[in-house]
Amino acid sequence: MFKHSRTTAAALLLTLLVGVASACSPSQEAAPDKPGVASAADKPFAGKKVTVFALNHPWSDTIKGSIQQLEASTGMKVDFQVIGEDQLQQKLAVQFTTNAASPDVFMYRPYMDKILYHKNGWTSPLNDYVNKDAAYDFADFAKSSIEAATIENKIESIPVFTDQFVLYYRKDILEKNGISVPATLDELTAAAKKLHDPAHDFYGFVGRGQRNALVTAVSSFVFSQGGDFMKGDKAAINTPEAIKGFQTYATLIKDYGPQGVLNMSWPQASAIFAQGKAAFYAETASVYKNTTDPEKSLVKDKIGFAKFPAGDAGAKPYNITAWSLAINSKSANKDAAWEFIQWATNKENVLKTQRAGAPGARSSLWTTKEGIETYPADLAEAIQETMKIGVGHNVPEVISVGEARDAVGSVVVKAALGEDIKAAADQANAEFQAIIDKDKTK
Repeated sequence: MFKHSRTTAAALLLTLLVGVASACSPSQEAAPDKPGVASAADKPFAGKKVTVFALNHPWSDTIKGSIQQLEASTGMKVDFQVIGEDQLQQKLAVQFTTNAASPDVFMYRPYMDKILYHKNGWTSPLNDYVNKDAAYDFADFAKSSIEAATIENKIESIPVFTDQFVLYYRKDILEKNGISVPATLDELTAAAKKLHDPAHDFYGFVGRGQRNALVTAVSSFVFSQGGDFMKGDKAAINTPEAIKGFQTYATLIKDYGPQGVLNMSWPQASAIFAQGKAAFYAETASVYKNTTDPEKSLVKDKIGFAKFPAGDAGAKPYNITAWSLAINSKSANKDAAWEFIQWATNKENVLKTQRAGAPGARSSLWTTKEGIETYPADLAEAIQETMKIGVGHNVPEVISVGEARDAVGSVVVKAALGEDIKAAADQANAEFQAIIDKDKTK
């Protein structure tokens, strides 16, 4: 169904270009200089240069290896700059605050930055582009991934890879103890309690415990119990539903987690699970190789993956756009910039990057052998199910995300330390509302 050779891709592009040219000028025929290669007259962006700032990531490595194909078919030149995450944030801030026209295209984290970028006018909405070419099949992108990249009905960016929150578990331990894979949060808590054996350095559950870092993890617990961080522009972390979600997570890490869990972010929690010291681990699917890599994991062949368990409101794990491609609002080459984005996120390239380990946002590829064969079968199934039901955010949707995460995370930390969770939620809610109100003045 999907072909990987440059020759096939170039031929396909040529066919499309010839079709477009014929439709526009019936009396003219395409006359390429060489078989399978478009002539200069057929290259719509000849002489155009597009500068791209990309994250240092396997996704970027894969795309960079095929850029010559795009340049040959369109005539554009692509200056593809691969930059580390911290440096990328710094460079983008400098470029945008000085109203620079470069980069034309950039990668960013919509779940953290889209509100700030939108409010400052740094991104160019893509609504007028996404459905221009029916072959692009914009509807193929998972609904929640597009929601994560959209604000005020404006599509700010196109997802390049995603994160889904799933349940990791020890297949051998569950089988030995006659426990089914938990389908509900109550079942997860009961199973963690039964399997918890700290005297033998084995724990029922492990997960993020650091105040700021845990917010992305606890979000799925809150959503699945019927809560959320906000309702409109009002903080909502002290509602009964939200508190129940916080309490469920706090109970798991406090009563059935390892010592020191409040100092753990995902690398530490993942390491505990990979060392064979925990029965359950709830985390984003994108870090699964840390638990299955033969060089890192002592239980690589004993790990199973499942859809996140249901709470009172059903199973509502997050499915977010981790990183996406956007167009600089000051770019002088927006059409060429879109051509790059459309090419980089077409089905063929998403298949390539997905196979390289970056879970894509195109639903159709998770139903094909080519799209899932490089992932554990049960993980691919869990990802596919989560893409259908997932919530498109996992942190408070405000400008001051870091401050908000600290306020929200404090509820779990205080509960895990034995403090009254309702009082903690009320205090955090007041702090969060102050952040929301402050952001309105920015």
